Amino acid sequence: MQEKELSDIFKKEYSNLVAVLCHYYGVHDVQLAEDLVSETFVRAMRSWSHSGIPDSPKAWLRKVAQNKLKDHYRRQKTFDSKILPAVDESDRLAPAVEITDEIIEDSQLRMIFVVCDPALGGESQICLALRILCGFNIDEIATALLSNKEAINKKLYRAKKAIKSWEQFETSLSREAYAGRLDSVLRVIYLLFSEGYYSSVNEESIRHDICWNAMRLGVFLTRHEVFPKPKIHALLALMCFHASRLDARSSGNNGDILYDQQDRSLWNTELIQKGETYLNRAAQGEIVSKYHIEAAIAYWHTVSDEGKWERILQLYNKLLILEYSPIIALNRTYALAKANSVEEAIREAQKLALEDSHHYHCLLAELYRMNGERDRERGYLASALELAIKKSEKELIRNKLELAERCMSDKNSGD
Repeated sequence: MQEKELSDIFKKEYSNLVAVLCHYYGVHDVQLAEDLVSETFVRAMRSWSHSGIPDSPKAWLRKVAQNKLKDHYRRQKTFDSKILPAVDESDRLAPAVEITDEIIEDSQLRMIFVVCDPALGGESQICLALRILCGFNIDEIATALLSNKEAINKKLYRAKKAIKSWEQFETSLSREAYAGRLDSVLRVIYLLFSEGYYSSVNEESIRHDICWNAMRLGVFLTRHEVFPKPKIHALLALMCFHASRLDARSSGNNGDILYDQQDRSLWNTELIQKGETYLNRAAQGEIVSKYHIEAAIAYWHTVSDEGKWERILQLYNKLLILEYSPIIALNRTYALAKANSVEEAIREAQKLALEDSHHYHCLLAELYRMNGERDRERGYLASALELAIKKSEKELIRNKLELAERCMSDKNSGD
């Protein structure tokens, strides 16, 4: 039994099972749902290590989880009958548990809005949603939120404790409550897709399963009239455009393939067309969110147009005004190099001074390569190599460094 295969199966089913168990038992005890799912996975590991992974591991896990929930209710009923005889027996009967794809969809959609209760605070909402609905581990949550493991563990503990203590935790939401929580939910989906599109802690740079799960949650939202649609459609457009290039990004042997080096025949035209459809639907309203602008940027990356880099640069300028971040500013400098000049882009990039980021050094290396300064390129690649953590990233940077050194050697030989 391959460890990676087992990990992938658990990753895909974790959030599904937690959401459904919370749906049946109630969201007040999130930890109980997580414990039951963990017990299910432990049983799977013990069983599958001897007999191998079954033909339908998803069905196996769901059946065991269903049985564990039934067992829990039976134990609870026995406890209540002996300790609390006054409790009405009907209140403790186990529900008819059945885990289907339809129930999972309904449970996840309901749970993600319930977890995004304003009383929890923004960071706690995101932590809980990424943990129990998206299956992120603590490292992934910490990286996605630019935090650390200790802080994330504290936020999760306090959030779960708060939920369990609230007598009036809101689980039946009004139309207004759904609309009021939409921004938090969209942020969760956005972070989920971003982690899949570029995994910050996993050796695989691209995690397709996480990307598809994020897109699936977005599609769930479009099926319900209670939600205002422009931002949802904009986010779906953004994800479709990015997902259209996933195969091209991972087509080489050396990890992530840069945009200019991708084989465009591998781009998924169907996803690009879906992205265009969602982007057109997103324009049906007066709202212009960051998802609208990022989707437009992603769209222009999918087309061949002489003036596209100027359009992309202007969109980055608008995005920075709407929501500044150093990463957006860093990405803008590449568009600046394409639209205006490499020298101007280098000056703008150096102003950011993100010395602790290997992405910063990689970008400057690329800009100096574009400018024909292979010695400067080599210096920044060497710095990036020291800062990179993942083995796959180190290998990719090392390959670029070797290429830069060969080019310099060839040039010196020619001179």
